[in-house]
Amino acid sequence: MMMTDCGRSSASCTGLRLLRAARDELIAEQGLAIAELKNDLVALAEEVRDLRRQLGRNSGNSSIAPSADDLPGRAPPAAAPKRGGGRKPGKQPGAPGSHLAWSEDPDQTVPHFPAGTCSCGADLTAATDLGAAASHQVIDVPAASAAVIRPDLHEVACSCGRVHRAPAPAGTGAAGTVTYGLELQAWCVYLIAAHAVPVHRCAELIEALTGAKPSPGFVHGMIGRAAAAVSDANKTIRALIILAHVISADETPIRVGPGPKTRKKYLLVACTSLLTYYFLGGRGLKRFGAFVFPDLHGAVVVHDRYQNYDSFPGRSTSCAASICCVTWLMPPRPTRTRTGRFRSARPCKG
Repeated sequence: MMMTDCGRSSASCTGLRLLRAARDELIAEQGLAIAELKNDLVALAEEVRDLRRQLGRNSGNSSIAPSADDLPGRAPPAAAPKRGGGRKPGKQPGAPGSHLAWSEDPDQTVPHFPAGTCSCGADLTAATDLGAAASHQVIDVPAASAAVIRPDLHEVACSCGRVHRAPAPAGTGAAGTVTYGLELQAWCVYLIAAHAVPVHRCAELIEALTGAKPSPGFVHGMIGRAAAAVSDANKTIRALIILAHVISADETPIRVGPGPKTRKKYLLVACTSLLTYYFLGGRGLKRFGAFVFPDLHGAVVVHDRYQNYDSFPGRSTSCAASICCVTWLMPPRPTRTRTGRFRSARPCKG
């Protein structure tokens, strides 16, 4: 009897162990399934947020064209608020006005006479001129067309036997070659430097406006040629900036040349009320040292409290620092000192 009870107890224990093992396996499988469902839920929630963000975009809060506002599911932009204060569109009272003034000395006067025949049958070309009965003035730009100009350099013989040749005009190349003139070169530099027109588009504009077809390589080469032409003037401006008592300094990021958007440089600027000196480089201390700061002596530099400006007064120059008035309104921001600690960069007085 005792043996039978022990056998039953052993069988029960084995069954319980098998049940527990099956339960643990089921719990583990359920845990994996729950984890996968959670991941799927997170992915679906992210997808829903992205879809809602896309559907919530319209011409009023993004760069989407207004024609896409009526697509299915897209929310239309909110109505623009009405301008308050009863201000009417157009010129405001007290604002300076402008108009096309009549010129008493026009650049060109073009007479216009009636053409055809009179009702009596006489030709109007033989009619008596009674003078101008009405006048109009039109301000317009004449069509610019590139012209091929050939300067011929003549030689003359003096009575003494010496032969003299006329000098070549400015902008011409070697004898027997063809070059673009100074006016067209100035167009290239003006469009690229003053208006940031890309090189290929600049070449297309000049071709459309003048008929000349400069290559993109020629247009791009004008940047270096223009820089060489104004190098002496830049040196003079730099010298006058160094001699100034007060200058304003700033730095701003700028994209230069081909490459990804992350490949950028900084444009350093030092200016007075009349002069501006530009320097292209980085924002590091080494590039600041190649700028005008090491050569300043006794000058007051007005800047935006960037930490590199404070690196020069105690090193190679005796210039003082002054903070731009706009910077006084900005909250203090921490800067790292040479010891590695942070301090609050507050505007200095002076």
